Amino acid sequence: MRHYLIVANQTLAGRHLIEEVERRMEAGPCHFHIVVPATPPHLHLTWTEGEARAIAQERLDQALFELRDRGADVSGVVGAERALDAIADACRAASPPFDEVIVSTLPLRSSHWLRQALPQRAERLTGLPVTHVLAETADT
Repeated sequence: MRHYLIVANQTLAGRHLIEEVERRMEAGPCHFHIVVPATPPHLHLTWTEGEARAIAQERLDQALFELRDRGADVSGVVGAERALDAIADACRAASPPFDEVIVSTLPLRSSHWLRQALPQRAERLTGLPVTHVLAETADT
């Protein structure tokens, strides 16, 4: 059985990511673990950590429901604010270890994670193959 770490936030419910999960499921038995970094909401000038965690938890709950409804074996957590820290924490806690990381981002013009080169940095950090899936629009 293959084990995948999915890292996403705003794009978690996007068609592009759901299709990627379905492709992995068609290839054979697998488990997905989602980590949603509790990144600050960009709609407000001020925010609290609790607000960021609540938004991330709502997105996680929606994704878990959607993917389970499609037959996926999936678990998930809200992670650290910084995506790279959330990835490191998830990899340390994983048992068995992940086989691959799937990073889902907004399009380049909207993606803070792409400006930070998150997919490449995640690959260097974990030593695992990283698949980057890109939402078609900012509203996935």
